[in-house]
Amino acid sequence: MIRFFGKVYPIRKLLFFFGEGLFLFCSMIVVSSLLSPEEVPSVFDPAFLVRVLFIDFVCLLSLYYFDLYTFRMGLANSDMFLRLSQALGCASILLGALFFLFPVLLPGRWVFLSGLGLFFGLSIFWRLLYGFIIKKGLLARPVLILGSGKFLHDILEAVRKNRDCGFSVAGLVLENLESEVPSGHPVSFGFSGLRHKVLEAGAECIIVAMDEMRGRLPVRELLDCKVHGIEVLDGETFFEEMTGRILVDKINPSWIIFREGFDQSPFRLAVKRLVGVMFAVVGFVVFGPVLLITPFLIRLDSPGPILFRQTRVGKNGRPFTLVKFRSMRTDAEKDGAKWAKKDDDRVTRVGRFIRKTRIDELPQMWNVLAGHMGFVGPRPERPEFVDALAAEIPYYDQRHAVPPGITGWAQINYPYGASVEDAKKKLEYDLYYVKHMSVVFDLYIILKTIKTILFREGSR
Repeated sequence: MIRFFGKVYPIRKLLFFFGEGLFLFCSMIVVSSLLSPEEVPSVFDPAFLVRVLFIDFVCLLSLYYFDLYTFRMGLANSDMFLRLSQALGCASILLGALFFLFPVLLPGRWVFLSGLGLFFGLSIFWRLLYGFIIKKGLLARPVLILGSGKFLHDILEAVRKNRDCGFSVAGLVLENLESEVPSGHPVSFGFSGLRHKVLEAGAECIIVAMDEMRGRLPVRELLDCKVHGIEVLDGETFFEEMTGRILVDKINPSWIIFREGFDQSPFRLAVKRLVGVMFAVVGFVVFGPVLLITPFLIRLDSPGPILFRQTRVGKNGRPFTLVKFRSMRTDAEKDGAKWAKKDDDRVTRVGRFIRKTRIDELPQMWNVLAGHMGFVGPRPERPEFVDALAAEIPYYDQRHAVPPGITGWAQINYPYGASVEDAKKKLEYDLYYVKHMSVVFDLYIILKTIKTILFREGSR
């Protein structure tokens, strides 16, 4: 298992990704060696190898953006073939344009297309093989879950939904015969002889997932397992590593205080600020034409101001004025503040488009330059909503420990929230971000944000 931003990634998944990259690289090399020498450069030419690596990078990036490294339940092979064809087609168009503009990048007249065709076949084989490995639970780490109640079901559901999490449930140990028994897994009752049960199940780790541990945690049995080399993890940490969320209903203040993370050194914050400003400046340049055209479209579509200004809560609870392109009618809140909902009739025709494409968020780059926001961070909320949510959701104010952002970990992992329950789920992602905040994590979130925008996910 490899930990990255607190999440656990199975080694088999990394081997799959790099293996596919190796297949693509080797496809180009094999094809180049089969074609006549006068048609292609030598495979041992460093310049040729650099060109092939560039092709490799663009193709793998295209596969990522077509969601081909997320293995979900119920994904049919036909869908995988279609996505793979679309991804390689887009990569071919992009690379073809680059080869036209910069012929020096072309590895050979027929190498690129022939190599891509060979890779398509190898990738299908590689993906079918990997799907078989996932289905059979091969190369997964077996765990024994000691638990009860809703928390146990939450963890089982997370493992079930995340087919490629790298863990397999070897069995469950429930407190007593009165416990509700989840289906689909071997079950034993009672905590006595726990180490023997672990060995009997062939598990490598124990996950403690109990709704209530006070006076019920089998300390002696767990201690016996620990000193005999069996890893013991609390369910909260296991859930965090697997899902990228921190369960606010399960943790207590000591869990936050004594855990690693939540590092906000001046140097880290300064670098984060510098990167945010750089992306904002680049954003103004890249999206300049969009920023010029959008105001005309808004004005033609509906009467009222072009920009929408609203008070939001920033770092340490300080209010600031957020700026967006207006996407709703001017009388949208004549009856008071309310969350946006799906198919909201207050949204204008142009507003619906700029919300879907996230164009309405672009003016917030000014908030980044002004220091009110970072480029990445928790979504800034309105003061009236913050007061209500803080009264109902534990640890809600802790999300204000870092600057809010245009995009963030919650925004790319959870759809637009329109209820207290949605706000709680988004807070679980926000706390995870606060705990693992770093510049590298910010760059990863920006990369995922571009993917989210291209596939138009999560906006209302």
